[in-house]
Amino acid sequence: MIKLFKVKEKQRENAENANGRGPVKKQSAGELRLHKDITELNLPNSCAITFPNGKDDLMNFEVSIRPDEGYYANGTFVFTFQVSPIYPHESPKVKCKTKVYHPNIDLEGNVCLNILREDWKPVLNINTVIYGLFHLFTEPNYEDPLNHDAAAVLRDNPRVFETNVKRSMAGGYVCQTFFPRCI
Repeated sequence: MIKLFKVKEKQRENAENANGRGPVKKQSAGELRLHKDITELNLPNSCAITFPNGKDDLMNFEVSIRPDEGYYANGTFVFTFQVSPIYPHESPKVKCKTKVYHPNIDLEGNVCLNILREDWKPVLNINTVIYGLFHLFTEPNYEDPLNHDAAAVLRDNPRVFETNVKRSMAGGYVCQTFFPRCI
């Protein structure tokens, strides 16, 4: 029995090699979906996406968020995204590179955002995640914290919380933890 698909694949490979190009790397379904998501991004002016490894590595990128209102106004916060080949069936892995005093982001950069965990669905996309991250800076949530100390201060004394955020963003200590400047 002749395996037509193998013959066609071999012919295509030979044609590519004859043209001087190397074999073309097949994209996973996750890469195709991510490419679509990135081309359709509709970000606020305060958000930007960069590809530190170049455009050939779409699966790893960074997003910087610079809120223009709220406790974190004028700070710049950088997040790394690692996207699985089975995206969108698995949520992207997101970490905050900027050390921040925030109830929903711990000191190791882990992010507490429901759509990155139990509420992830394949219909969601990168745009949704970025808007979710942006929302964390305009409306921090003390009810579902990763940084329990920051959450307790926000809940019990918002004025002290605001002072702590300003001190941390300016580059200083809050509760014996040093925060590099991010303003």
